[in-house]
Amino acid sequence: MRKAIGTDRRRNPERVIEVLCEIGADVVALQEADRRFGERMSALPAHLLEEHSPYRPVPLPHRTGGIGWHGNAILVHRDVEIGSCEALHIPALEPRGAVLSDMKVAGVPLRVVGMHLDLSGLWRRRQSRAILHRADQGEPLPTVMMGDLNEWTAQSGCLRDFGHHFAFAPTGRSFHARRPVAALDRIMFRGLELKDCGVHCSPKARQASDHLPIWAEFASTA
Repeated sequence: MRKAIGTDRRRNPERVIEVLCEIGADVVALQEADRRFGERMSALPAHLLEEHSPYRPVPLPHRTGGIGWHGNAILVHRDVEIGSCEALHIPALEPRGAVLSDMKVAGVPLRVVGMHLDLSGLWRRRQSRAILHRADQGEPLPTVMMGDLNEWTAQSGCLRDFGHHFAFAPTGRSFHARRPVAALDRIMFRGLELKDCGVHCSPKARQASDHLPIWAEFASTA
């Protein structure tokens, strides 16, 4: 969400919230959700989320003023039951990270990982291995991993690493919002049935960020 700065170069968190409400997801992974400098406050003020959306942030233990870890945040609908949550320390050349939360959506256990990977392909592969290692720890759960992977080449690099363990939802191209030419944003899953997926390209979404939101709908296989 580029710290709520849209393609018109205006910071407008209300517009981001309106796009989230257009999509109506149970679980949302955000990248660049916090301001980069100073106290790194959330680009989505808590009172706006509470007053104008059904969402609340997953409370990360290392949060310092913002809602994320290196800008990565998970929002859930108020009906979702949050269990454990943590910030993942991954190898990084730039300030990058990932976040993980176990939860129940409509009573179904789910593990969710949000991530924003490095611009360097070498570091992306190191990060993918670290994230996969953590996702496999603990109780086996249906898992969805999503975020900006910054991988331009299909079926290589970190995409190949993730593809050994997860299926990819064929959402489509999401970058740049004004003229999407690359599928930099990805949703990966296992232990679930994919029902539908796509790119949300409403007029407001094309203004709210330089990336269009991607979405996927899943059903439990249990």
